[in-house]
Amino acid sequence: MKNLKKIIIVDDDIDVITAVESILTAKGFKVFSANDKKEGLELIIKENPDLAILDVMMTTQFEGFELAESIVKNQTLKHIPIIIQTSIEVLTTTKPSVQAMAQQFRQNPDYSDLRVILVKDLVTGNAGVDYLNENNETVWFPVNAFVKKPVNASILIPEIEKLLNK
Repeated sequence: MKNLKKIIIVDDDIDVITAVESILTAKGFKVFSANDKKEGLELIIKENPDLAILDVMMTTQFEGFELAESIVKNQTLKHIPIIIQTSIEVLTTTKPSVQAMAQQFRQNPDYSDLRVILVKDLVTGNAGVDYLNENNETVWFPVNAFVKKPVNASILIPEIEKLLNK
């Protein structure tokens, strides 16, 4: 196999895991999976993957975000690219500071009620998540990409290859 890069999928839907796993295995990736944040974090620490694909809603509404935030804030893990699988609409911008853009959206009355704002800059590829946690506090963290559910191999594979070749 030309590619033995390790990818971890964290999703509570076994059908999604099976589908994504078969796509990635066919492309020569070594795939590991977990069903929730706790199991996912343990697996990520153990395997130190080249990339992580995370669902958003698992045991709780924001579990995938919490896992992504744990990865990003961990000095040993923060190098791991993160792809968020979601059916939530991603807002796009051409401003490189996606965090500033998310803050602008958050202040706009049309978007102020949103619990989650996903933003991606179409020019640089910068992306991030801004969400209101259970205490109504704004939480921000960067991610590398978003892919729509149900996952489409012709979108997922190029996104993974782009992130792994950076």
